[in-house]
Amino acid sequence: METVTLDGLDRALLHALHVDGRAPFRRIAEVLGVSDQTVARRYQRLRAAGVVRVVGRTDARLLGQVDWLTRIRCVPDAAAPLAEALARRPDTSWVSLLSGGEIVCNARARLRPEREELLLGALPRSPRVLSVSAHYLLRTFVGGQVAWSGRTSALTEGQIGRLRAAAGTGRTASDVPDVPSGPDVPDGLDRALLAALAVDGRASLAALAAGAGSPETTVRRRLAALIDGGLLFLDVDVDPRPLGFEVEAFCWLTVAPGRLAAVGRAMAEHPEVGFVAATTGPSNLVAGLVCRDTGAFYDYLTQGLGELEGVVAVETAPLLRSVKRAGMMIPSSNNL
Repeated sequence: METVTLDGLDRALLHALHVDGRAPFRRIAEVLGVSDQTVARRYQRLRAAGVVRVVGRTDARLLGQVDWLTRIRCVPDAAAPLAEALARRPDTSWVSLLSGGEIVCNARARLRPEREELLLGALPRSPRVLSVSAHYLLRTFVGGQVAWSGRTSALTEGQIGRLRAAAGTGRTASDVPDVPSGPDVPDGLDRALLAALAVDGRASLAALAAGAGSPETTVRRRLAALIDGGLLFLDVDVDPRPLGFEVEAFCWLTVAPGRLAAVGRAMAEHPEVGFVAATTGPSNLVAGLVCRDTGAFYDYLTQGLGELEGVVAVETAPLLRSVKRAGMMIPSSNNL
């Protein structure tokens, strides 16, 4: 992977995409005070280098599905091949290789019968797999529809307001309902749009219409309905390293039940936390941490987490390699 150095305009563009992943280059250019061509050229460069991807994702609950967090411990030299095999599965959205021969992945399935196939059929019966545990993701405080607050702060409040006013965006954890009204059943057009946007969340209306075989006006109306209804959201996946974050780790916390929501909400405001969710299992909160260096990682464990009331125990594991992220496999060369 080429070394990418971000300047102020690059950071402002990433922040603008964080506010509205489908904002037209023209609108972003107006807010940033540059030309459309400059914004388009910068975006294509960052996307080609693997720094940013905008993808369309769906809310599992509205499809009658459940997101599972799976931890797999195996013999260290078996971890990478198994992680890559899991990453090739269409039902995994991210797969991470941790220290000590451990794999953590997120997968989606219906309660039955896909649950049995996922948990019992996805993994090889091998003595090289030492243990497997899988748990529901019960409530996400950061990640998915609620983006990582620490990725950049390059825009002013006025610029953010202009982008949000044009897009009607700005979803926070409190905007995501706890209980959906019931599973949606996407029709053929919906499925075509969701499949195309899962590859490129910024695909043009013309490209979406051509792929779906429908008029642009129909596609525009249906796309708006999918977003407004909460079934579709845009995930802006950013590689943290060009932003100066060199240490990533997973963290499992045991929190007093009465403090679980408060701790999750508090961590959602910490810039070191890229993902945090309540889960089933012996630990009831899982987080993905993004820190500038090992010193900042230590400071967060002792101060950021240490000051939260109700945290009983903490387990951490450094992330060695992202094998799949935002639904796309990451070449090993991109992790160097």
